[in-house]
Amino acid sequence: MNEPALSGEVLNRLDMSPRQDIVRILIADDHPVVRSGLRQILTAEQDMAVVGEAKDGDEALALSRSIDWDVAVLDFSMPGRSGLELLKDIKREHPGRPVLILSIFPEELHALQVFKVGGSGYLNKETAGDQLTAAIRKVRTGGKFVSAAMAERLASEFARQTQKPLHETLSDKEYRVMWMLANGKKISEIADEMELSPSTVSTHRIRVMKKLHLSNNAELVRYAIEHALVG
Repeated sequence: MNEPALSGEVLNRLDMSPRQDIVRILIADDHPVVRSGLRQILTAEQDMAVVGEAKDGDEALALSRSIDWDVAVLDFSMPGRSGLELLKDIKREHPGRPVLILSIFPEELHALQVFKVGGSGYLNKETAGDQLTAAIRKVRTGGKFVSAAMAERLASEFARQTQKPLHETLSDKEYRVMWMLANGKKISEIADEMELSPSTVSTHRIRVMKKLHLSNNAELVRYAIEHALVG
């Protein structure tokens, strides 16, 4: 696979700038329009520059290994490796670098899982235009970025001394399969999106059902709704 091309305009800006505190940002989203919008928001800031763009999770991981970056901004749902799986892979190789997750889904659905595997922030795409640069500056200095409502929810979650919900025992791939099944996707569709064989997805489904003590997809959907895992 060829390495994704970098933006010459952005690289020139970095080379010409006398400042040493520019935040180098890696962005990944499978929609060109979204990437363009993110780039416009970020390059409008004097202390920020986009140094690499990826259209899927595999490209994002490859770029994270081949360029110098300070903060990664990743779409939660992309073809191939994405979501928690991609986040975990990048954090394993770059534990000291902050990663922000963007998503069309409300933060209450996935933010807790994102933070548990090392993410530094979770932004809904609807509010990203207003909050993205502030979020990047905060995580760049070691902070975590969440909305006020989510901060309260996280505090409540971690303060509880009760037993973990069963879905928190799922592996990253099992959680993703569970979530897509609960959203009505078929085995074949999940296999295509995750780039796995249908038999492998079926194996993950069996493990999900066993860990959640469920027997069919209808019960899985009910479980996901009861635990606010789907909208």
